[in-house]
Amino acid sequence: MDATLTPALTALSTQGLAIGYDHGDSARCIASGLDLTLPAGEFVCLLGPNGTGKSTLIRSLSGMQAPLAGDILLAGQDFRSIPPRQRARLVSVVLTDALPMGMMDAYAMVALGRHPYSGWFGSMGPADHARIEWSLEAVGARDLARRQVSELSDGERQKVSIARALAQATKVMLLDEPTAFLDLPRRVELMRILRDLAHSEGLALLLSTHDLDLALRFADRLWVLNADGQLIQGYPEAIAMSGEFAQVFETENLDWDPSSGSFRAHPIPCLHAKVVGEGIPALWTKRALERLGFGLTEDANAAAVSIEIENENQWRVTRGEQQHEFASITEMIEWLLASKWKR
Repeated sequence: MDATLTPALTALSTQGLAIGYDHGDSARCIASGLDLTLPAGEFVCLLGPNGTGKSTLIRSLSGMQAPLAGDILLAGQDFRSIPPRQRARLVSVVLTDALPMGMMDAYAMVALGRHPYSGWFGSMGPADHARIEWSLEAVGARDLARRQVSELSDGERQKVSIARALAQATKVMLLDEPTAFLDLPRRVELMRILRDLAHSEGLALLLSTHDLDLALRFADRLWVLNADGQLIQGYPEAIAMSGEFAQVFETENLDWDPSSGSFRAHPIPCLHAKVVGEGIPALWTKRALERLGFGLTEDANAAAVSIEIENENQWRVTRGEQQHEFASITEMIEWLLASKWKR
């Protein structure tokens, strides 16, 4: 499934990596035998059910947690041989931990990203300030520069966190659940910003997320960790078509629907409905029926109700010998809710 990448394009890679927790006299391995490649200029999303080790992998790749076995290579160098200060110039990390507040504005927070070059107490020159300004601009946070971090919303703080990582001027950026506490518009905006930065700046960018839909839409490549500690790598479309999403995420109450590219709940239907029509009205009619507990069928004899959709202003519903016409999907849904169905 994986495309072969030349070493020149590889910003970070692993060989036989095992991740988990070492308790001294015992170790708990979460995943092993991981041979990973994170190319420069690609936006990669890391997916997996809770407890499969996504955060542990991010922390291991960043050097914040020692791997149990195997090698991590940064720009072709053994991670362990790189001094900490030099590592900070190669890889930056954005975690879900709360930002330090204090009496600090967003500009000062982003300026912390320059410490691998200036030191904690070192002075910054014009090049440092230019990098800070660029980082704020890159994430759309220039207008936040003089605001106190404590006054920022969750979405604004995430932008500042990412700007701080950008200020480090690294070629590898690792982000652990940066969209976890954001509303949908802010999640979409942040995913777009990160993808564009990976492409325009040649960043190797790895982001862990539970948002499968956005990962499918924005990622150049997916890493999918399953409950057995195996990691699947590939293009989003290839993984979606292969059925591997279903194997990793499906439950007794959730199905992967490859035709729509999304998951859907599947309560056991008591009644079935047939829908005749095309386009957006038919799509949302089917969604409404499934939400109301109907199963969908093509067999008119098995359907308790049949719905013909002529256009956005006409729904014709047949139930037994009776026919009803509605001028909107709202009217049809309200009729279905009010009807006394024999179950």
